[in-house]
Parts: sequence; C-alpha cells; structure tokens
Amino acid sequence: MEKTEATTTSKETIEILNDLVAINNDRIEGYERALDETEEKDSDIRRLFIAMIDESRKLRLNLANEVQTLGGKSETGTTASGKLYRAWMDVKAVFTGHDRHTVLANCERGEDAAQKAYKDALEDNNLPAYIRTMLTEQKQQLRASHDRVKALRDAAK
Repeated sequence: MEKTEATTTSKETIEILNDLVAINNDRIEGYERALDETEEKDSDIRRLFIAMIDESRKLRLNLANEVQTLGGKSETGTTASGKLYRAWMDVKAVFTGHDRHTVLANCERGEDAAQKAYKDALEDNNLPAYIRTMLTEQKQQLRASHDRVKALRDAAK
C-alpha cells in the first residue's frame, strides 16, 4: 500500500511541477511579446523584460530537473490561460499603440497569474518538504519581479 501512496504523491508532484513549468513558459513568451511591444527608447523596461525571461528559464530548468528526478517528463508547452493571456495582449496592443503603461499593466497581470499558480501549488499538502522549499523560494523571487513591474507601471501613469 505504501508504494501506491508514494507513486500517487510522485505523480501529483510531477503534475504540480509541470504546471509551474508551463507558467514559466507562459512568462517567457509573455515577456518576449512585451519586448516586441516596447519601443527602443524604453531601454530600462526592455532590460527588465530580458532579465525576467532569463529568470523564468532558470526557474523552469530547476522545476524540469525535479520532474525528471521524480521519473516524469517535463512539460514543454504553455498553459491554456497563458495562450489566452497572450492573445488578449495582442488585441489590446492594437488599440493602445504599445504604450508603456499598458505593456507594464499586462505584464503585471501575467505576474499575478504566476503568483496564483505558485500559491495554488503550495497549498498541496502532499508536496515533499524540499519541493515546498524550492517553490517557496521561487515564489518569493517572482514576487520581487512582480513588485518591480508594478512600480514601473505606477511610475508610467
């Protein structure tokens, strides 16, 4: 019976980690899209977006390594909500002319989605302690990024 419970827990953990891999994939694509929407003169936020892409690549790699350690296959796609988010961002940009505040507001919405995904993942009581620690640290790192985006958005009003 113990083996079945451990297998179920591993499968659940793999699913949770893969959901977070997908959220980081969304984040990468979202910031790549945001880079396309910003003007060259906005070099400060362009540098920030590049840093956010790099951050998510590192987080995704750590998550994917844990998935493989647990015997799973790492997610390569994005979440359905992420695809919808990017499509909405595309439509909104047509009407707003790629203004700085709007791009940053859209990025903040994406950061809010990442925070919610990590919060939901951490609510699972079956996560191994070392995974919980890793996810807590990643969530804090993403929270700091969220706060940087929000501060820039507020300054762009």
